[in-house]
Amino acid sequence: MHWLLGIALTVAVFVILKRWGELSPEARRKMLWKWGVVAFIGVLAVLVLTGRIHAITAGVAALLPWLRRLPALLQHWSTLQRWLGRNDTGPGPGESSAPPRAGAMTRQEACQILGVASDCSREEVIAAHRRLIQKLHPDRGGSDYLAAQLNEAKACLLRG
Repeated sequence: MHWLLGIALTVAVFVILKRWGELSPEARRKMLWKWGVVAFIGVLAVLVLTGRIHAITAGVAALLPWLRRLPALLQHWSTLQRWLGRNDTGPGPGESSAPPRAGAMTRQEACQILGVASDCSREEVIAAHRRLIQKLHPDRGGSDYLAAQLNEAKACLLRG
């Protein structure tokens, strides 16, 4: 039985090294990160299953690789706060977090949401919408509310 495991591991190492040699340096870096995270999580799982590390500690350690994405998320924090209608001080007592809206979106609001100038062209509106919806679409972790706001802003600016 051990010799079957040895043959399987040898073949796996051979296939991995062959594919590794065919990759570009950028693809190698990405693959190294992915396999590093997988190996890290695998070691944590083995330690939890054998009782050598507590599950909560393992969970915290498993979140560490995701912390490298935190600066990219924080870059968009002020934009998200503005879209959600919140200011730095937050809503006062009895106030809602979003400003009340009566009727359709104004052109000025639409320009603010998409981050374009009031005299923007049709192509600029479409490009801004595409860029933002790719980041904030519900299928990619965004909210339905933000996607609806982006779509309404695009329609408002293309209408008038």
